Amino acid sequence: MHSVKHHFLNVSALILLSLFSTASFSQAIAMYQLDKEARSEVVNIMAKKLNQQYVFPKLAKKTGEFINQQLAVGAYANILDGNEFADKLTKDLQSINHDKHMKVWFNPPPPPPPPSENMPSGSNADAELSHRHDKLQQITRDRHAQEDNYGFYKVERLEGNIGYIDLRYFSGSKQAKSTAISAMQFLQNTDALILDMRNNTGGSPDMVRFICSYFFVANTHLNSLYWREPDVTEEYWTLDNVVGKRRVDVPLYVLTSSKTFSGAEELSYNFKTQQRATLVGEVTGGGANPGGEVNLNQLFSMFMPMGTAINPITKTNWEGVGVSPDIKISADKSFDKAYQLAKISADQFRLKDLEDKVVLHEKLAAHLTQIKSLVNTDKSAAIAKTEHSLQQAMLNEVIDEERINMLGYEYLVNEKNIDMAIIIFSFNTQAFPGSFNAFDSLGEAYLAQGDNKLARQNYKKSLQLNPNNARAKKMLAQ
Repeated sequence: MHSVKHHFLNVSALILLSLFSTASFSQAIAMYQLDKEARSEVVNIMAKKLNQQYVFPKLAKKTGEFINQQLAVGAYANILDGNEFADKLTKDLQSINHDKHMKVWFNPPPPPPPPSENMPSGSNADAELSHRHDKLQQITRDRHAQEDNYGFYKVERLEGNIGYIDLRYFSGSKQAKSTAISAMQFLQNTDALILDMRNNTGGSPDMVRFICSYFFVANTHLNSLYWREPDVTEEYWTLDNVVGKRRVDVPLYVLTSSKTFSGAEELSYNFKTQQRATLVGEVTGGGANPGGEVNLNQLFSMFMPMGTAINPITKTNWEGVGVSPDIKISADKSFDKAYQLAKISADQFRLKDLEDKVVLHEKLAAHLTQIKSLVNTDKSAAIAKTEHSLQQAMLNEVIDEERINMLGYEYLVNEKNIDMAIIIFSFNTQAFPGSFNAFDSLGEAYLAQGDNKLARQNYKKSLQLNPNNARAKKMLAQ
């Protein structure tokens, strides 16, 4: 659930540094050797920020007092390197609060480039250079996210009709959601799914919800996040609608490792507490406190946990303990184990799906048989009941446009029941308004009924949708 932006933080700085001479680089390193005053400034600001923003006020005070004490006894006195100082502070902070989200970073800006005709000068030079640096950072982050495919490392359909998604982090961008939709649509006909969280370090809570929404019914409470400021609890429920199919019954396996962290743990915990998936692998990292990056000064920043997760079922979270898998096995063996189980589950799912569809087909046929008797006595009721039955059959994936069309011809040709055929063909044009074939069939039914006006009207619509429809051309030419 933590922000992933720091994953790309120093890339642009490295690009800029490569433009300068070795001498300039050496000067820059020397420039950022820390003195006593610099170390004291960072520690004092950090303690203040902790007391202001860390999600647990009592622990914030205790942690701040500890690093101030470390400063006073000289624990940082001999540290000149910024990265070493950041690492030491991170260890000291976590030794008190045990919060694996809390980390400190050293972020030196690139050294100034040598003067050139294209570079700004005068009082606005520093501001312009800073603006260019920030812009390059953003461009580099965006490009890196694109190269990473917004976290979707691998999406494939395995032998046995098993879907597999290797997701490395949860990006909250629109592009990431488009990629997620494409992945779910590609795998929407699989008979089991494996979600690989072994190398996922977290990210956007909204993206976690977005993915989970495909595997739960609408209006399912997944998780809540309490935020110290402004003292509110934000609830995360599944989305009302998803693009493509919901997979609420498909067998689901989630792979975990000790590196699975934050948002990836939330996804795993959501599935575990709702008994929706089988977790296979190792106990996860144990980070449940979301937050964001906080600047301490121009050289240092830290990730500050400002909230904490509250599961609606357990009323707690996985902080410090991780998410325990249902099947404990080393991470490098977890895929083979999950795939073995998924193939068995897929066979069972496939058989049950076939049995269910046979029952639903029989149910639809029985309904239509009953409706036939209404056509001559209460046509409005017949239309309403037929549309309802066909809509339900479509939701249950028993029929589609082609099968509805075939059903209409069954009544038109074999049973000589033109009224029922027209009702069914009409429904098909409403359900699939972009289908030239649906309007062509309805035109044929009206022609059989002797209603040339409506026949021509539907043939014209068919021809608009498909100018190459030879039969519609022939009928309209008569």
